[in-house]
Amino acid sequence: MANNSNKIDLNLLWRVIALARPYRLIFILAAVLAVVLAPLSVVRPQLIKIMVDDYIVPGQFQGLLFIALIALGVLVIEGVVRYSFIYSTSWLGQSVIRDLRVNVFKKIMALRLTYFDKTPIGTSTTRTINDIETVNSIFSRGVITIVADILALFWVLGVMLYTSWQLTLVCLP
Repeated sequence: MANNSNKIDLNLLWRVIALARPYRLIFILAAVLAVVLAPLSVVRPQLIKIMVDDYIVPGQFQGLLFIALIALGVLVIEGVVRYSFIYSTSWLGQSVIRDLRVNVFKKIMALRLTYFDKTPIGTSTTRTINDIETVNSIFSRGVITIVADILALFWVLGVMLYTSWQLTLVCLP
């Protein structure tokens, strides 16, 4: 993925992303789930704030059960969405890897025997396995997950700024 000067080879990155083209619906689903998951990460702390500030501190326990049930519902929804996100990104990665392995196998089977005489089998095997696992990590733990984490970070930062911009500025490095 990177050349000797540690720069990202964008052409190679686009070729790797192009491997997901047959699975674009799952890719889009994972992206949508990432967008849905980002604001859900800040809803629970806000509900806990409401529980403490509006019900527990003043001693008004009548509406506490309702807010607690809403928090439980949000937790269940967040769990289902997170599970779906992880499942879809893992499925996407494994599907792309399966296709890539089939293509590599076809390529290796088409090579002449002189290639195997000249190239140590350990070198070919190690290179094939490591490169395919790198591509797998790009899809299952890479691009989409990074975007989801950045979205969640912006949501958290936005809620922090809305709650108290002074404390947010103190918290930022």
